[in-house]
Amino acid sequence: MKDMISQLHEWIKLTSQIGIGLIALGVIVEIVFGTGAIFGGSVIANITQIVNQIGGQNGFVGLIAILLILAIFQRTK
Repeated sequence: MKDMISQLHEWIKLTSQIGIGLIALGVIVEIVFGTGAIFGGSVIANITQIVNQIGGQNGFVGLIAILLILAIFQRTK
């Protein structure tokens, strides 16, 4: 049972790392080539929308929340 949980944990960790890498790639490609260059939509606009939904109108609280989540991801590495 522990092996199965350990494998599931590793799979979730790998999937999260791939997702974060794809988001970073999308942001870089959008900055260099413009909106919709890689995924067909605006990655930066989607990130901005998520930050605004989490933190309200100015997005500062959402930005802090996302930074805390990122710190948790970095700590588990």
